[in-house]
Amino acid sequence: MRFGILFGPPGIGKGTIGKVLSEKWNYPIISTGDVLRDSVKEATDIGKKAEIYMKKGELVPDEIVFEALKEKIGQQNSKPGILIDGFPRNINQAIMLDRIFKNDDKIVVLNFVASDSVVIERLSLRRICKNCGAIYHLKNIPPKKEGECDVCGGELIQRDDDKPHVIARRLEVFRNETKPLLEYYSKKYKVITVDASDNLEKIIKKVEEHKLWE
Repeated sequence: MRFGILFGPPGIGKGTIGKVLSEKWNYPIISTGDVLRDSVKEATDIGKKAEIYMKKGELVPDEIVFEALKEKIGQQNSKPGILIDGFPRNINQAIMLDRIFKNDDKIVVLNFVASDSVVIERLSLRRICKNCGAIYHLKNIPPKKEGECDVCGGELIQRDDDKPHVIARRLEVFRNETKPLLEYYSKKYKVITVDASDNLEKIIKKVEEHKLWE
């Protein structure tokens, strides 16, 4: 099995890049956020555990996140590879994830980078539908009608954590918490660093130029 771990700061575009790579390679993309939300919606045992913390606005413990991720990965055995977005975020989670990998698995960490100014612009221009959660970008993916969702007509809002001063803090936290994680992976697996400040087409081209699985 091939595993691609999508790594990078908030707002770098991991979700968008991952979606394109998923379609090109026929690799399902597993986002821990989506997995947890689906588990809660479906009222699974894992979802019930996670919901207790999510309702309080607290972080879901690593063990529960990993349990949900492991179950989802186990459902993808027929696929040639899997892309993982949003996990791991710390060394403890990375050690947990290592328990899933087999000796003959190929692991690649895609480390997406860009300047703080690029990330801040991307996130500060992001808008989300209040009703269905569809994501827009005022510059790159604008809605057809200003302030209104193309999908359901709902109101588009800016999340509090997408405001510039909050983003700057999030980036600082990311650097402090994830530098050890990148060092950990560089000693174990193939780490490919990709400049994600370009447009999507160029980013995908850069990824494919690295011939990840060779």
